[in-house]
Amino acid sequence: MGFDADLNACAALVHQGDADRFAATMASPVDARRVLFPLYAFNVEVSRAPWVTQEPMIAEMRLQWWRDALEEIAEGRVPRRHEVVTPLAGFLDSAQARTLDDLIEARRWDIGSEAFEDEAALWRYLDATTGSLLWTAAQALGAGAAEEAAFRKTARAVALANWMQALPELEARGKRPMHDGRPETLADLATGALQDLKAQRHLGRPARLVLLSGWRARRVLRRVIHQPGRVARGDLTDAAVLRSLTLILARLTCRI
Repeated sequence: MGFDADLNACAALVHQGDADRFAATMASPVDARRVLFPLYAFNVEVSRAPWVTQEPMIAEMRLQWWRDALEEIAEGRVPRRHEVVTPLAGFLDSAQARTLDDLIEARRWDIGSEAFEDEAALWRYLDATTGSLLWTAAQALGAGAAEEAAFRKTARAVALANWMQALPELEARGKRPMHDGRPETLADLATGALQDLKAQRHLGRPARLVLLSGWRARRVLRRVIHQPGRVARGDLTDAAVLRSLTLILARLTCRI
């Protein structure tokens, strides 16, 4: 069965705005794509809202629009017609919609230029954004509540790997994305996150399928550990062919 216009639009948004998650979703079963593409499209729209304008008030209004849409879903009201909101309303329950609202609240940090107060604040942000997004996807695909702790531990490693790759651009845009950007601090964070990836052994198939979107995390974290200077240079990415091969391997082994 093919996608309808909304799902095709969601897939296009993810293709344009989140190449890794698009590739991982295309490597997933079609039924899973019906959940993953709307969620990842939602994340693309929310994550870019603070960056498309230099007016904080406009950015707040953009984020509020999405909060209002999620509130409609959470309260069981007929949601506004929208190419991303409509498919989300087809599977999100009230609790999941409120979890995504917490994600939007965390994204308000992106509007300003304040640094995180400390390491704990950085982890809270990563868990509320990447962690909540991926856990909502895992729940929608059938992951059980007993898996949440192990899942979020694994997801925080994925989130940190993504964050390390984004640091140069964030700094170029005037952000202060690290409470402590010394190479040794980056290496220490990556070391802990690499250990967190071991938690995935406790997860079932739906959760592992969602984590496929972080298939590059292990290689990125290892690079940061051994050569933290590569973070500032934006030199943590594999060549396209190697990215494809490692994605295939992760899909076959159900392990990132």
